[in-house]
Amino acid sequence: MKHFLFLTFSFCLFLSSCSDNIEADLGNLQLGSVAITLTDLDDSQREGLDVQLRNTVTNTLTTVQTDAEGVASFSVTPGIYEALVSVKRSDNGKLYSFNGTSGQIVVRLNEEAATEIEMKKAMINQVVIKELYCGGCMRNNGVETFHFDKSFILYNNSSEPATLSNLCVGAAAPSNAHARNDNYTGGGKLNYDGKGFIPVWNGIWYFTDDLTIQPYSQVVVNVHGAIDNTLTVSQSVNYANPDYYCMYDPESGYTHSSYYPAPSELIPTSHYLKAIRVAQGNGWPLSVTSPALVVFQTHDVSPASYAQDNANWWYDGGGTNIIDRCVKVPNEWIVDAVEVFSTNYPTSNMKRLTADVDAGYVWLTRYQGHSLYRNVDKEATEALPENEGKLVYSYSLRADGTVNADEIDAEASIRQGAHIIYANTANSTNDFHERQQCSLKD
Repeated sequence: MKHFLFLTFSFCLFLSSCSDNIEADLGNLQLGSVAITLTDLDDSQREGLDVQLRNTVTNTLTTVQTDAEGVASFSVTPGIYEALVSVKRSDNGKLYSFNGTSGQIVVRLNEEAATEIEMKKAMINQVVIKELYCGGCMRNNGVETFHFDKSFILYNNSSEPATLSNLCVGAAAPSNAHARNDNYTGGGKLNYDGKGFIPVWNGIWYFTDDLTIQPYSQVVVNVHGAIDNTLTVSQSVNYANPDYYCMYDPESGYTHSSYYPAPSELIPTSHYLKAIRVAQGNGWPLSVTSPALVVFQTHDVSPASYAQDNANWWYDGGGTNIIDRCVKVPNEWIVDAVEVFSTNYPTSNMKRLTADVDAGYVWLTRYQGHSLYRNVDKEATEALPENEGKLVYSYSLRADGTVNADEIDAEASIRQGAHIIYANTANSTNDFHERQQCSLKD
């Protein structure tokens, strides 16, 4: 009996010792460290900024605030990370966002990595991309997919009319965020970052006349299938509307019959956008999984003249093949842009837009009828006196099923006559969410 008690006591001591050792090991878990320094900010702007570090494999996000020197220090498990930071600042009565990103940060066990993020200044524009619908939906048989029904919505996010001349649309290269991207340097930086342009691939589309958008109003632009698609695919979208615009220009070489059926007779021909094709293919390739949509204006030159000038061409991946040809869009010409990552390829997405254009990204799940919808600036919208009694709350159409009881339902509020002000930080991570269905179906 004494012998048994002695063994039991000894075993308990052993377990206690093991437990202490395990706790000590956990407490002293060897991680890697990262010091991220923000540059190109005034001394008064450096402290207290949220820097996000994302593990590119697990998608785990860690947020740390900068110190007085503009440094954010992380202790994280080894892996490959990307960092992003975004903040708003006013300057001489205009609102700007300061954004920065850094990709391919390698964290190793028991080693310290140091990197700098150059903060880029971007003016917050009057007109924004309110919504992008490009992921397609399921056909009526529930088996086949359909994606010839893409569109986006431009919105005047202010109380003054907005008139845009030489307005164009493009999509950054490569077409898919998860595709091989040879435009990165060994340091994890896009080789055109800091050179003042974004390469848009294959061709551009442009409005033939000045576009005027009234305050707190929108313009719908169909990309593919400017017809009532619901007649054959019930989950799709009806674009047979005289107020809508559409991309339709067979003379450009974009003649793919599935992409470009003859538009609905309800859409006036004056609402047809024209195109300049600089690469190959008979359909403008806006990705169904993960486009980087860019809306811009050409300054002091027509869209056609600019796109056809080979001095403004650039080649995706550094080659010379016509199939990789892009048009260089100066950053100061960009009205708005949105970077999309694909949930179907969660570990292989890479950014194509630089931080002064869009510092973040928004996730999209294809073939579910989902859209990417801009978040409401709740404080600014509630502050508009004309919105009293018109705002509708309990928005519940996020794709992930989450509901915020005090969130503004933008579309329902608009139907009540409210004016909506949308978030605009030049960072798609902050500005957009994945919506259960395109608002044009509400």
